[in-house]
Amino acid sequence: MASSRIPMRDERDSKADSSIPVADRMVALAGYIESRPDESLSLADLGAVAGLSPSRVQRVFKEAFGVSPKAYQDALRLNLYKQALKRGQTVTEAIYDAGFGSVSRVYGKADRQVGMPPSRYGKGGEGETITYACRQTSLGLLMMAATDQGVCFAQFGDDEVALREQLKQEFPKARLSPSEAKMSPELDAWIVALDDHLSQNTPRPEVPLDIRGTAFQTRVWKLLLSVREGEVVSYTELARRLGEPKAVRAVASACGRNRIAVLIPCHRVLRSDGSLGGYRWGLDRKRKLLERECQGS
Repeated sequence: MASSRIPMRDERDSKADSSIPVADRMVALAGYIESRPDESLSLADLGAVAGLSPSRVQRVFKEAFGVSPKAYQDALRLNLYKQALKRGQTVTEAIYDAGFGSVSRVYGKADRQVGMPPSRYGKGGEGETITYACRQTSLGLLMMAATDQGVCFAQFGDDEVALREQLKQEFPKARLSPSEAKMSPELDAWIVALDDHLSQNTPRPEVPLDIRGTAFQTRVWKLLLSVREGEVVSYTELARRLGEPKAVRAVASACGRNRIAVLIPCHRVLRSDGSLGGYRWGLDRKRKLLERECQGS
C-alpha cells in the first residue's frame, strides 16, 4: 500500500508542503478510495495518505465532495454490490464481495442507501408485471409504464421499439405487457391525462408513482414534486432545500437519472446562472415545458 500513497508530508509539515493545495489532495484521495472500495480504510489511514490529521481529512473531504470519506466509500461498495446482484450472485455473496463485512451493514441501511430491499433491487423487477403504453404528444412520442403501485417509467423517444428497450433495461426481469384499456384502465386514463396536460394545458394529472432508486435519488425526486408549476430552482437551491448544500453535483446527477418525465418535474431545475443545464429528453423539450408552464401560471 505504501507505493500507492500520495506523496505528501505529515500535517505537522503542512507549511513546507503548501505547494500541494488541499483541494488537489482531496481529488487524489478520492481516487485512492476508488481504487480500493473493498478495503477497510480508517480516517487515520486516509489522513496519513493525504498528509492531514484524521479530523481535518474528514472535514475537508466533506467540504469538497459533500459526503464523508466513509459515505463515499460506501457508495462505491454499493455500486459493486448492485453489479454483483445483477450478475446473479446471492445477496450474501454480493455483500461480502463488495466489502461490507456483514449482512447487517447493508440491510441496516437498505432504505437509506438502496431505496428498496436489496434482494428486490437485484431482481430487476422479477415477479412483477409492468404495463406500458405509447402515445404521440405535443412533445413527441411518450411511453408510460406502471406497476401495481403506480407509474414507474415515463420517457420520450423517437420510436416505440427503442423506448421498450429502455424499459426492458430498467426492469430486465419483469414481465412487460402492452396496455389494453380494458385490462389497465388506470394507465390508459393517466397517459391520456398527461397528454392533455402537455397539449391542452389542462391541470397536471395527480397519479400514483412507483419511485425506485437509491435513497438519495428518491429524496431528490420527492423534493422535486414540491417545486410548483411556473417555479424554477437551481441545482444549488435544490441541494440547499435537501439539507445537503455541498451535494450540488449529486443532485444534478439524480435529476439526470429521473426516469419519470414531467410527473417528476426535473425540467424545473436550472443552472445557477439561469441557463437550462441538461435534460435527458433534450433541451428543446425542456424549453417548451418551461415556456408552457410560465404562460399558464
